[in-house]
Amino acid sequence: MKDRPSCVPESHHQRLGVIPGADAETLRQAFRRKSKALHPDTTDLPPEQASLAFQQLKHSYDVLLKQSQVSPSPQPSPLHPARSNKPPTDAWHGIGQRRPLSGGEWFSLLLLSSALVLSLCLGLGVALAQGRDWQVSPTWLADEQTRSASFESSFDVRPSSGQHPAESALPPRA
Repeated sequence: MKDRPSCVPESHHQRLGVIPGADAETLRQAFRRKSKALHPDTTDLPPEQASLAFQQLKHSYDVLLKQSQVSPSPQPSPLHPARSNKPPTDAWHGIGQRRPLSGGEWFSLLLLSSALVLSLCLGLGVALAQGRDWQVSPTWLADEQTRSASFESSFDVRPSSGQHPAESALPPRA
């Protein structure tokens, strides 16, 4: 008798394993849980039976989802607080609003700041142990400043006496 399917049709709620009046999120979670067990690619049932069971499950989910969207349940489930099924009118709803930081966010900020302080102390400690200066200008900057200073001083040469600065330095044509 166990091999023969039951002649009594299951209700949609029984098929999904949810209580009547369940919200859309509960329906979705129940459908995902049951569909993993009944999908023809992942079950041990014969392919025809698995396909039929999966189609029935999908049909039940569609029917209950439409019912929950048309007439939301009057009383929320004790496990899930009441949620609004209508989408927000503004696409930016909730963006930019301040909220308190979670424990994980505080912990990550603490780790980040302690890593920053530790690396700073480590760098200064190594510099102190090696006897280096605390503030050093890079050699490339010192070389560049020396080069630009010598370049400017080469153009600041005064003409020797007897020469006019407006005269050409080229020899006169013959």
